[in-house]
Amino acid sequence: MTGNRSDPAAHDLDAPDQDTMLRRLDPSASPETPSVSGNDLAASSAALDGSNRPTACGEFDIRIAPDGTWFYHGSPITRKPLVKLFASVLRRDSDGEYWLTTPAENGRIRVDDAPFVAVELTVAGQGHEQVLTFRTNLDETVTAGPGHHIRVSVDPKTGEPRPYVTVRDGLEALIARAVFYQLVELGVEEGRAGAAPEYGVWSRGQFFPLGRMDRSI
Repeated sequence: MTGNRSDPAAHDLDAPDQDTMLRRLDPSASPETPSVSGNDLAASSAALDGSNRPTACGEFDIRIAPDGTWFYHGSPITRKPLVKLFASVLRRDSDGEYWLTTPAENGRIRVDDAPFVAVELTVAGQGHEQVLTFRTNLDETVTAGPGHHIRVSVDPKTGEPRPYVTVRDGLEALIARAVFYQLVELGVEEGRAGAAPEYGVWSRGQFFPLGRMDRSI
């Protein structure tokens, strides 16, 4: 469900290479500690006017694997604060392409599945008052509800469910298998006139189907 942890031929990206990537995306940052927070960097990027746009770079050689690991030139980025900084300026356009957009540069990256993984679930309340809060592999929290939908697609090759939750700005987190099992245990049956009953979960007054009752989830 969550893919492999590393590429067979990859080795850990060493500190100098990671520092080079950090300076490339944010020239003002120091190797030890980024000079700006992810929120500051994102705000600076959003505030750019037409006369000071970031340089278009085509593609960065960055890939996010199905398990949420970031790779640069085929090697994993092991410094979590650096990954969080990059993730804070990750954007998805209307064509479904993923971009890192900073005050310095703008480049496309490859995302194998979803850019985040939901690794933990916290449940509060019951029934229609239930609130489901997810924590991602990068420690972002998102509460399912209006604007943060849970959706389940079906893998065309395996027939297995592929559950996701919207994190922000069209970016999703793949819900890890163990967390999805928790959702299934919380599920209830909802029927509508003239339609097959659905099995799903409530969060913040909104119902999210996990699958039809006439097929396995």
